[in-house]
Amino acid sequence: MPTIEGGCLCGAVRYRSDAEPVMQVVCHCETCRKNSGSAFSMNVAVPQDRLRIESGSPRRYEDHSGASGKAFYRFFCGDCGSHIYSHGPAYGAIAFIKAGTLDDPSWVAPNLHIWCAEKLPWVDIPEGVTQAPANPS
Repeated sequence: MPTIEGGCLCGAVRYRSDAEPVMQVVCHCETCRKNSGSAFSMNVAVPQDRLRIESGSPRRYEDHSGASGKAFYRFFCGDCGSHIYSHGPAYGAIAFIKAGTLDDPSWVAPNLHIWCAEKLPWVDIPEGVTQAPANPS
């Protein structure tokens, strides 16, 4: 797979990863909906140590509103507000890059939908895609 590159709306924060994605996941939980400002959050998961911030300094929001109550760190551009990636101890050493921030998101094909119990009723999930009512075990 070629290098994953992307950044925020204003271009102040840029990132890169040479890792093969661990998963491409859509989250339907209320927290991710509020954070993304949309019906769900589309994420490309990579090993956290393989995500490099190339320019800028994203700001960090420490979120405890998830089901586990554990910290989940959400990184965003302090200038334009674009949410760039997230990670937290409940998910191990994985960083969840917001697919909308990728320079070329055309290759993204979600292979997992989580928190489907909180999915909005008008959102359709394609047949054959793995679904979980909450976080998979």
